[in-house]
Amino acid sequence: MRELTFASLQVKNLEASKDFYEKKLGFEVGNTNPQACIFKYDEGKASFAIRTPLEPLEDRELGVGVALWFAVTENVDELKEKFIENGITTAGPIIETPFGRAFHVKDLDGYKLTFLETK
Repeated sequence: MRELTFASLQVKNLEASKDFYEKKLGFEVGNTNPQACIFKYDEGKASFAIRTPLEPLEDRELGVGVALWFAVTENVDELKEKFIENGITTAGPIIETPFGRAFHVKDLDGYKLTFLETK
């Protein structure tokens, strides 16, 4: 195996999660169907989906141990402020990583999204 070509996150409420990713984080909707919504990021350089559960999720904690990293070309300070203005309340502090400056956001199901300003 050489590369991950796609990721799909199971969510409890597809419409609420679609709204979160599209309206609060600014991801572009690429395609939708009753079971899934595919998002594009940075003009389609990255894509992933949220989808209805493949198995029952009642009483299960989602998002634990899952982190998606997105390289951004814009300043992470400005991006974080934009997210906060859009109503994101789960943005963590900006941190220095071996790869560059970054911050984390949790989505509605607890999945961790990291936005990295590459060096």
